[in-house]
Amino acid sequence: MTTFRQKLLKVLYPIIRFAGRFGNNGTILKNEQGLKPVDSIYDFDVELIIGKTISLSQFKGKNLIIVNTASDCGYAGQYQELQALYEKYGNKLMIIAFPSNDFAEQEKYSDAAIQSFCQINYGVKFLVAKKAVVSSKENQHPVFKWLTNSQRNGWNNHNPDWNFSKYFINKEGTMTHYFGPSISPLDTKIINLIN
Repeated sequence: MTTFRQKLLKVLYPIIRFAGRFGNNGTILKNEQGLKPVDSIYDFDVELIIGKTISLSQFKGKNLIIVNTASDCGYAGQYQELQALYEKYGNKLMIIAFPSNDFAEQEKYSDAAIQSFCQINYGVKFLVAKKAVVSSKENQHPVFKWLTNSQRNGWNNHNPDWNFSKYFINKEGTMTHYFGPSISPLDTKIINLIN
Protein backbone atom coordinates (compact mmCIF):
# COMPACT_ATOMS: atom_id res chain seq x y z
CA MET A 1 0.00 0.00 0.00
CA THR A 2 1.22 3.49 -0.85
CA THR A 3 0.36 6.48 1.33
CA PHE A 4 -0.60 9.90 -0.01
CA ARG A 5 2.71 11.25 1.33
CA GLN A 6 4.67 8.60 -0.58
CA LYS A 7 2.80 9.38 -3.81
CA LEU A 8 3.45 13.10 -3.37
CA LEU A 9 7.15 12.57 -2.63
CA LYS A 10 7.48 10.42 -5.74
CA VAL A 11 6.18 13.32 -7.84
CA LEU A 12 8.39 15.87 -6.05
CA TYR A 13 11.54 13.73 -6.15
CA PRO A 14 13.25 15.52 -9.09
CA ILE A 15 12.87 18.88 -7.32
CA ILE A 16 14.04 17.48 -3.98
CA ARG A 17 17.11 15.89 -5.59
CA PHE A 18 18.00 19.07 -7.47
CA ALA A 19 17.69 21.25 -4.35
CA GLY A 20 19.71 18.78 -2.29
CA ARG A 21 22.77 19.10 -4.51
CA PHE A 22 23.63 22.44 -2.90
CA GLY A 23 24.03 21.16 0.67
CA ASN A 24 25.62 18.19 2.45
CA ASN A 25 23.36 15.86 0.47
CA GLY A 26 25.49 16.60 -2.60
CA THR A 27 28.70 15.38 -0.95
CA ILE A 28 31.04 13.16 -2.95
CA LEU A 29 34.08 11.64 -1.24
CA LYS A 30 36.78 9.68 -3.05
CA ASN A 31 39.47 7.29 -1.89
CA GLU A 32 42.12 9.47 -3.56
CA GLN A 33 45.08 7.36 -2.42
CA GLY A 34 43.47 4.02 -3.26
CA LEU A 35 43.79 2.88 0.35
CA LYS A 36 42.90 -0.77 0.90
CA PRO A 37 40.65 -1.94 3.72
CA VAL A 38 42.13 -3.33 6.91
CA ASP A 39 39.19 -5.72 7.33
CA SER A 40 37.36 -7.30 4.42
CA ILE A 41 33.79 -6.34 3.51
CA TYR A 42 33.43 -9.96 2.45
CA ASP A 43 33.60 -11.14 6.08
CA PHE A 44 30.03 -9.96 6.72
CA ASP A 45 26.69 -11.72 6.49
CA VAL A 46 23.50 -9.74 5.85
CA GLU A 47 20.02 -10.79 6.87
CA LEU A 48 17.64 -9.90 4.07
CA ILE A 49 14.12 -8.57 4.40
CA ILE A 50 12.82 -11.90 3.03
CA GLY A 51 14.35 -13.75 6.01
CA LYS A 52 17.31 -15.27 4.17
CA THR A 53 20.91 -14.60 5.25
CA ILE A 54 23.62 -14.07 2.62
CA SER A 55 27.40 -13.76 2.80
CA LEU A 56 28.90 -10.73 1.09
CA SER A 57 31.75 -13.03 0.02
CA GLN A 58 29.50 -14.24 -2.80
CA PHE A 59 29.96 -10.83 -4.46
CA LYS A 60 33.74 -11.01 -4.82
CA GLY A 61 34.54 -9.87 -8.34
CA LYS A 62 31.45 -7.63 -8.54
CA ASN A 63 31.04 -3.95 -7.75
CA LEU A 64 28.83 -3.22 -4.74
CA ILE A 65 26.63 -0.24 -3.93
CA ILE A 66 25.40 -0.17 -0.35
CA VAL A 67 22.67 2.38 0.28
CA ASN A 68 20.54 3.29 3.29
CA THR A 69 16.90 3.83 2.35
CA ALA A 70 13.54 4.98 3.73
CA SER A 71 10.02 4.71 2.29
CA ASP A 72 8.82 8.13 3.46
CA CYS A 73 11.88 10.04 2.24
CA GLY A 74 11.86 12.60 -0.56
CA TYR A 75 14.67 10.62 -2.16
CA ALA A 76 12.63 7.38 -2.31
CA GLY A 77 12.36 7.89 -6.08
CA GLN A 78 15.93 6.60 -6.16
CA TYR A 79 14.55 3.10 -5.71
CA GLN A 80 13.50 3.36 -9.36
CA GLU A 81 16.94 4.62 -10.40
CA LEU A 82 18.71 1.93 -8.38
CA GLN A 83 16.52 -0.70 -10.05
CA ALA A 84 17.32 0.71 -13.50
CA LEU A 85 21.04 0.62 -12.67
CA TYR A 86 20.73 -2.97 -11.45
CA GLU A 87 18.82 -4.06 -14.55
CA LYS A 88 21.50 -2.61 -16.81
CA TYR A 89 24.64 -3.63 -14.89
CA GLY A 90 23.50 -6.55 -12.72
CA ASN A 91 26.13 -8.83 -14.23
CA LYS A 92 28.84 -6.49 -12.85
CA LEU A 93 27.07 -4.93 -9.87
CA MET A 94 25.12 -5.84 -6.75
CA ILE A 95 23.05 -3.27 -4.89
CA ILE A 96 22.08 -3.81 -1.26
CA ALA A 97 19.56 -1.44 0.34
CA PHE A 98 19.45 -1.07 4.11
CA PRO A 99 16.11 0.44 5.18
CA SER A 100 16.59 2.58 8.26
CA ASN A 101 14.52 4.79 10.53
CA ASP A 102 17.58 6.86 11.57
CA PHE A 103 16.70 10.07 9.73
CA ALA A 104 13.53 11.96 10.75
CA GLU A 105 11.76 8.63 11.40
CA GLN A 106 11.08 8.19 7.67
CA GLU A 107 11.03 4.37 7.83
CA LYS A 108 8.54 3.46 10.56
CA TYR A 109 7.16 0.46 8.68
CA SER A 110 7.69 -3.25 9.28
CA ASP A 111 10.02 -5.30 7.09
CA ALA A 112 6.98 -6.84 5.36
CA ALA A 113 5.52 -3.40 4.59
CA ILE A 114 8.90 -2.15 3.30
CA GLN A 115 9.23 -5.18 1.03
CA SER A 116 5.73 -4.62 -0.34
CA PHE A 117 6.42 -0.89 -0.89
CA CYS A 118 9.64 -1.63 -2.81
CA GLN A 119 8.06 -4.25 -5.04
CA ILE A 120 4.71 -2.60 -5.75
CA ASN A 121 6.02 0.93 -6.35
CA TYR A 122 9.44 0.30 -7.88
CA GLY A 123 9.69 -3.36 -8.89
CA VAL A 124 12.85 -3.75 -6.80
CA LYS A 125 14.81 -6.91 -7.65
CA PHE A 126 18.13 -6.01 -6.00
CA LEU A 127 18.79 -7.06 -2.41
CA VAL A 128 17.03 -5.38 0.51
CA ALA A 129 18.30 -6.04 4.03
CA LYS A 130 16.19 -6.11 7.17
CA LYS A 131 15.61 -2.67 8.70
CA ALA A 132 18.74 -1.59 10.55
CA VAL A 133 20.57 1.23 12.32
CA VAL A 134 23.04 2.82 9.90
CA SER A 135 24.30 5.88 11.80
CA SER A 136 27.11 5.67 14.36
CA LYS A 137 25.30 4.38 17.41
CA GLU A 138 25.98 1.44 19.68
CA ASN A 139 23.66 -0.84 17.70
CA GLN A 140 24.88 0.28 14.24
CA HIS A 141 24.72 -2.52 11.67
CA PRO A 142 28.17 -4.20 11.29
CA VAL A 143 28.30 -3.40 7.56
CA PHE A 144 27.82 0.31 8.31
CA LYS A 145 30.39 0.10 11.12
CA TRP A 146 32.81 -1.00 8.41
CA LEU A 147 31.66 1.63 5.90
CA THR A 148 32.07 4.52 8.39
CA ASN A 149 35.29 3.55 10.19
CA SER A 150 38.61 4.28 8.49
CA GLN A 151 40.39 1.81 10.78
CA ARG A 152 38.35 -0.91 9.08
CA ASN A 153 37.66 0.31 5.50
CA GLY A 154 41.02 2.08 5.06
CA TRP A 155 40.00 5.73 4.69
CA ASN A 156 36.38 6.77 5.28
CA ASN A 157 34.78 7.97 8.54
CA HIS A 158 31.81 9.65 6.87
CA ASN A 159 28.39 8.59 8.14
CA PRO A 160 25.35 8.76 5.85
CA ASP A 161 24.26 12.38 5.49
CA TRP A 162 20.63 11.30 5.09
CA ASN A 163 18.59 8.50 3.54
CA PHE A 164 19.89 7.25 0.17
CA SER A 165 23.57 7.80 0.89
CA LYS A 166 25.56 5.48 -1.37
CA TYR A 167 28.86 3.69 -0.70
CA PHE A 168 30.64 2.24 -3.74
CA ILE A 169 32.93 -0.79 -3.34
CA ASN A 170 34.92 -2.02 -6.31
CA LYS A 171 35.40 -5.62 -7.51
CA GLU A 172 38.44 -6.05 -5.24
CA GLY A 173 36.50 -5.10 -2.10
CA THR A 174 37.94 -1.58 -1.75
CA MET A 175 35.54 1.24 -0.98
CA THR A 176 36.31 3.89 -3.58
CA HIS A 177 33.55 6.51 -3.13
CA TYR A 178 30.81 7.93 -0.97
CA PHE A 179 27.92 9.66 -2.76
CA GLY A 180 25.44 11.83 -0.87
CA PRO A 181 21.68 11.38 -1.21
CA SER A 182 21.15 13.93 -3.97
CA ILE A 183 23.59 12.17 -6.30
CA SER A 184 21.44 10.01 -8.58
CA PRO A 185 22.40 6.34 -8.90
CA LEU A 186 22.28 6.98 -12.66
CA ASP A 187 24.82 9.82 -12.48
CA THR A 188 27.76 9.23 -14.82
CA LYS A 189 30.09 9.59 -11.80
CA ILE A 190 28.64 6.28 -10.53
CA ILE A 191 28.11 4.56 -13.86
CA ASN A 192 31.72 5.23 -14.90
CA LEU A 193 32.94 3.29 -11.85
CA ILE A 194 31.20 0.07 -12.93
CA ASN A 195 33.63 -2.21 -14.73
